[in-house]
Amino acid sequence: MSNTMKALVYGGPEKISIQDVPVPKIIEPDDAIVRVTTSTICGTDIHIWHGGMPEVADGRIIGHEFVGEVVEVGPAVRNSKVGDKVAVSCVTQCGECFYCVRGIYSHCTTGSWIFGYMIDGCQAEYVRVPHANLGMFGIPEGLTEEDVLFVGDILSTGYFGAENACIEPGDTVAVMGAGPVGMCAMHTAKLWGPSKVIAVDINQSRLDRIVARGIADVGLNPLNVNVPDAIRDMTEGRGADRTIEANGFKPTYDMAIDSVRPGGNVSFIGVFEKPQELAMNTLWIKNIRISMGLLNANRIPELIKLIQAGKLDTNFLCTHTAPLNDIVKGYDIFGGKKDNCLKWLVKPYQK
Repeated sequence: MSNTMKALVYGGPEKISIQDVPVPKIIEPDDAIVRVTTSTICGTDIHIWHGGMPEVADGRIIGHEFVGEVVEVGPAVRNSKVGDKVAVSCVTQCGECFYCVRGIYSHCTTGSWIFGYMIDGCQAEYVRVPHANLGMFGIPEGLTEEDVLFVGDILSTGYFGAENACIEPGDTVAVMGAGPVGMCAMHTAKLWGPSKVIAVDINQSRLDRIVARGIADVGLNPLNVNVPDAIRDMTEGRGADRTIEANGFKPTYDMAIDSVRPGGNVSFIGVFEKPQELAMNTLWIKNIRISMGLLNANRIPELIKLIQAGKLDTNFLCTHTAPLNDIVKGYDIFGGKKDNCLKWLVKPYQK
């Protein structure tokens, strides 16, 4: 293995480039080094690229959603070995700190390091995985890399949003934002047995594809209808039992709150770059429950089992694939919502 590798490096707002950087090394006893065999570009990467997350340092290798092959392990790694094919959580957790023992793994105090955010990420040939015993999961025989590629981030995020919404059988669930995260929220929401899942987005062709695939039952386009009124028309005037916001923009924020019935739940999983206003003078009387946050990524084994059982299938998201060489083009196409791109898959660099 060479001492250098190719990686996508962030150089400040609107500045990303493929560079030669040192191959990562084992630092802590429970670290692993993984050769990245498939990664993706995610919405958070786009936020970083545009400077929307100023806490990301110049020189950071971006990327946090990936699968790969273990090439080296520290002496304390016992759940994986060299040669294993693994899916990797986008957040790391020690399992022992104040937050981890309470199941809030995304706030691990020994370093809830989000790949490509606080530590170097996966849009590279190799990546160091801290706390590898708790963050890497073997890919079962019979499943492809694409089958499990999204369990480490967007499928776990969608599940987290649906779980926080506290969906009950027979509920009407509306998901604001039909990007990949929103689609995963719709897909996993069905695990709780809602009677209707409503997709909300201004991209009509995307809505049509979602409904045709059965990811959602109904598509509503805010350019054509007043979404809260349309949802109330479907629910005997009440509103959705649960709404999930998966976009991170003011229009979908407002729709998620305005569309929920009294006593319902609103679950936010979108990444917001700007503050939003909560109209407590009119909302307090609705008795709604609002939840939000970063995924815990603690359901990856269960999600893999559901994929094995045919209960979940996210392969429809894999619309574009190219080597690491072409990743800057991928940022333009995926980030610009061009060419009907849902997810841009990144394969190894071609020498």
